[in-house]
Amino acid sequence: MKELATYAALVDSFRKLPGIGTRSAERMANSVLEMRKEDALEFAKAIENAKTRVHKCPICGLYTEEETCEVCKDSTRNHDICLVVVNPKDATSFEAVNNFKGVYHVLGGLLAPAKGIGPEALSIDALKTRVKDENIKEVIVATSPTLEGETTALFIAKILEPYDVKVSRLGYGLPAGSTLEYADPLTLSRALEGRKTL
Repeated sequence: MKELATYAALVDSFRKLPGIGTRSAERMANSVLEMRKEDALEFAKAIENAKTRVHKCPICGLYTEEETCEVCKDSTRNHDICLVVVNPKDATSFEAVNNFKGVYHVLGGLLAPAKGIGPEALSIDALKTRVKDENIKEVIVATSPTLEGETTALFIAKILEPYDVKVSRLGYGLPAGSTLEYADPLTLSRALEGRKTL
């Protein structure tokens, strides 16, 4: 129906979010329509501000509104240890645990040759540069224990072999095939403490 084209566009916009199907997108669209106008405009402004002001840190890839992120700027953190994560939200999970005091490196995805995702699509070259230039002593690979996560971890260990750096992998506590996003703080803490050299 032509008169509902605006509503359909709103539903389509919500469907672009990961994990959101048509039913969920319709519920979200209906929620927006039922909001007070002021709240809906504030919601829209929050999205606009996030897209305008938030960017990835040029050093590690975490989200920031500053030139570089808080973690990279923090001189009290241990810059000798780098935790490699798939995306910024994985780093947020480790920050919630509050026992990792090193720095991060965001890959931006996992190796998946069947899907056409090779090393050039990830920030692996940037990781090599950081290991060399920042004198990093240990790289902890925190990819999920899935096929793609294991493949990515082994690839990183291989390409860092020429450098004087220890490469380790998260230890026990993470069930095979799971993702870091849904792991509780205790599990993440134990996995970090029980890391093993690759």
